[in-house]
Amino acid sequence: MLRPCHWALIATLVILTLPTWGLGPASRLAAEPAPEQRDYLIGPEDVLDISVWNNAAISRTVPVRPDGKVSLPLLNDVQAAGLTPMQLRDVLIKKLTEYMPTPEVSVIVREVHSFKVSVIGEVKKPGRHELKSRATVLDVLALAEGLGEFAARGRIVILRHEGNTLKRIPFNYNKVVSADGALENFPLLPGDIIVVP
Repeated sequence: MLRPCHWALIATLVILTLPTWGLGPASRLAAEPAPEQRDYLIGPEDVLDISVWNNAAISRTVPVRPDGKVSLPLLNDVQAAGLTPMQLRDVLIKKLTEYMPTPEVSVIVREVHSFKVSVIGEVKKPGRHELKSRATVLDVLALAEGLGEFAARGRIVILRHEGNTLKRIPFNYNKVVSADGALENFPLLPGDIIVVP
C-alpha cells in the first residue's frame, strides 16, 4: 500500500504534466518557448540615444546617416549600421578609452526607420512600407491591401540582397493559405522586395 507521501508525489507529477495532455503536435510547439530571435541590427535613418555616464557633452540623440554612420563629439564619424546596439556600445567604449579611463556607455534605439520593404506588381496598393517590428510576407501583403484580381498567386517572388548578389525566393500564396502551408510564411528582412506578377 502506498504511503501518503507517495500519493502526494504522484499527485504532484500528474499536476505538472496536465498542461500538455491532449495537446496536438502544433499546440505543443506553440507551448514551447520560441527560439531566440535574431538581434536587431541598426540601420540608416534609425534614431539612437547614446549616453555616456557623467558626460553630458558627448551624450546625445543622433540619427544614423544614409552612409550608416553617426557623428559624435571627440569621435567624429562612427559606423553604426549593421551593428547591434550592444556592438555599437562596445565600439564606442573602445574609442572613448583614449579620452577617459573607464567610460560607461549605453545605446538605445529610440526610433526605427530602417526596416523598409517594398511591394510591387499586382497588389491593390503597391509601395514602400516602413515596418516597426518583424513582419511576414502575408503581413506585408495585407499592408498592400491584398492581391489584385489578376495576381499570379503561385508565382510571387521575394527579392533579397545578400552582399553583391540578388537572391530570388519563391512564395506560393495558395500553398501558404492552405491548412498545411503555415510554415511557408517566413519573416521579411529590411530591403526585401515582394514582386507579385
